[in-house]
Amino acid sequence: MPVSRYSTPQFNPYGDDAPVNTEEHWPAPRATAPIDATVSLPGSKSLTNRELVLSALADAPSRLIAPLHSRDSDLMVEALRSLGTTVTAVDGTGSYGADWLIEPAAELLGSTTIDCGLAGTVMRFLPPVAALALGPTTFDGDAGARRRPMSTTITSLRALGVDIGDEGRGALPFTVHGTGRVAGGALRIDASSSSQFVSGLLLTAARFDGGLDLAHEGERLPSQPHIEMTLAALQARGVDAQSTGEGSWSVAPGPISGAEVAIEPDLSNAAPFLAAALVTGGRVTITGWPASTTQVGADLATILPLFGATVELVGDRLTVTGGESIRGIQLDLSTGGELAPAIVALAALADGPSEITGIGHIRHHETDRLAALATEITKLGGEVTELPDGLAITPRPLHGGVWLSYADHRMAHAGSIIGLAVDGVLIEDIATTSKTLPQFPELWRGLLP
Repeated sequence: MPVSRYSTPQFNPYGDDAPVNTEEHWPAPRATAPIDATVSLPGSKSLTNRELVLSALADAPSRLIAPLHSRDSDLMVEALRSLGTTVTAVDGTGSYGADWLIEPAAELLGSTTIDCGLAGTVMRFLPPVAALALGPTTFDGDAGARRRPMSTTITSLRALGVDIGDEGRGALPFTVHGTGRVAGGALRIDASSSSQFVSGLLLTAARFDGGLDLAHEGERLPSQPHIEMTLAALQARGVDAQSTGEGSWSVAPGPISGAEVAIEPDLSNAAPFLAAALVTGGRVTITGWPASTTQVGADLATILPLFGATVELVGDRLTVTGGESIRGIQLDLSTGGELAPAIVALAALADGPSEITGIGHIRHHETDRLAALATEITKLGGEVTELPDGLAITPRPLHGGVWLSYADHRMAHAGSIIGLAVDGVLIEDIATTSKTLPQFPELWRGLLP
């Protein structure tokens, strides 16, 4: 069975004193009545890891307020430390851990190995940073990470004059031989499989000698809001970064300012909790919902009403109330593929068929999410057909059974959603949720009276 490398006593979502046995399955809580819950979530992984990179490249110290503390963000912190950045935990006001004070290194140094785990942001954001370091930096990660596409990062940096050794794999492991500088200039890439290839280059481009004029030349560019998030983070730190047309961007060379940045709650991690309102015909409120944001999770406010929910935003509290049933939907989710597992789980519990498209790229996430969702829902009695770019879901009566997580946090979320409505759903390796939300088991149990 797939096992998350974070399922160890060093990072235990069940509490520091309880051992984690990855051979045991987690009984998904079953709802017997409509829920009425208020949930406060930790910070956004996407924002935290972008701001960590920018802080490491800045010309002055930065402070991240209420950052996410999870496997992905901890891997990013350790990677930046190995390159010479100082990251110190300081007292914070948030309920989910310390703030981080980041002191940029006077000179980035390689001669190190970076463990990417399963974090796409680490494996795709940090190779350009390593190119600015002096000496070789080797990137490797979990077994699943070695299957994730990395050729775009490798070939794009080579086109900019960076020496990378990968023995022709186009995947982890590989070594970036940094020389302390990157020439920059014009570059064309195919980022069809992930917008992270674009963001990884843009985040570092202000430190390239000539900046970067970047163009995407593939058929489709998924998750464009994540690129908008990257541009907004750069602009907030004084960098001249902008979109120059459809699928093209420019970053001028120049300093990156230090900053004090408050990290928003992770709206993508809100998806399973808000879905729970529909599954149980109840109500869930997420606190700290931003008035405006570049997070794709904000799309939940317009997606969930398609299923029959009522959504209300009052101040910074977003409340979703479920209806009498869950409606089937037709949805292009190309801008928010990371929401797909929760959306597909809802569709499996709907009163009519659904078709979710625009998500072919999630075959290259922590696992092949299309195949994984189809397999696990079918095992429980459902009917799911893989499409070239999505899934067709025909609801059927579901029964209990073991739901495999595939070392994928969002697969564990999806199984937990179905478990609210189906007796006897057992989640394999619930600890994999520590990738972006270590508190998930506790928060999920807290939904029920």
